[in-house]
Amino acid sequence: MPGTRSRSHYVPDRGLTTRMVTTMFLIGLLYVVFVGVLLAVLRGSWPVILVIAGGLFIAQFWFSDRITAHGMGAREVTPEQAPELHGAVDRICALADMPKPRVAIADSDVPNAFATGRNQNTALVCATTGLLRRLEPEELEGVLAHELSHVAHRDVVVMTIASFLGVLSGVMVRVWLYSGLGRNSRDSNTAIAMLVIPLVSAVVYVISFLLTRLLSRYRELSADRAAALLTGRPSALASALTKVTGQMARIPTRDLRKAEPFNAFWFAPAFSSKESLSRLLSSHPTLEQRLDQLGRISTQLGRS
Repeated sequence: MPGTRSRSHYVPDRGLTTRMVTTMFLIGLLYVVFVGVLLAVLRGSWPVILVIAGGLFIAQFWFSDRITAHGMGAREVTPEQAPELHGAVDRICALADMPKPRVAIADSDVPNAFATGRNQNTALVCATTGLLRRLEPEELEGVLAHELSHVAHRDVVVMTIASFLGVLSGVMVRVWLYSGLGRNSRDSNTAIAMLVIPLVSAVVYVISFLLTRLLSRYRELSADRAAALLTGRPSALASALTKVTGQMARIPTRDLRKAEPFNAFWFAPAFSSKESLSRLLSSHPTLEQRLDQLGRISTQLGRS
């Protein structure tokens, strides 16, 4: 198939692959248990449960890139509309020997970037106007190399699927509460179901949340490493990280709150306050961890 490549020049990461496989297995097991409990408790409603669960899963997988892009305000741009951004993406794709993704810009002062898509052929990479305004060309290439490594390593789609179960558990609770499935007082299982469903959903959400956070923190370090080795300029990526993180404090809280729900996809997390619980259960490693790794890579490249 034209334009399709099985491997890129990004350094493979066996640790990331192992974590993705493990996470998907545990998430799949959790998904089966969750649906099984719902079917056991809501015996007469199994067609509704299967249709909703199956429909949401298919929609999440096939339309994840569109859902994410729309939620983050991304609009696709042509090379004529954004020549510098397209030029940077072209250079990274040439270095990585991978198909060029769709390119988009999000009209936001929050300096950030993200990538999404089921595979390399459906991928989209997006930078915010705030990022484009603040970074130097080499810094921008470092950020884009980081984001495109997520596409090359296929961890974008794994994160999308892994985060699906938490969304599903919340939806199922709403269906139970508002659709009338639990309002039949003549059913002897109603009282038990009204206790079991919210409890199981809460447990499923917590477990899926922790699994995705553990994977997310590792994949960010993996993307930093892959980008630094691909471009040969870890200092440029370190500079971009420092600049982006430092500028977050100057962004209005209202804008940060809009960006915060998508932290797992951003280049750097957006926090609406320094005391945010998200810092304790962050989707990203700390800035110090990321800079330390880039510093070690810079030393290694200097020796070679």
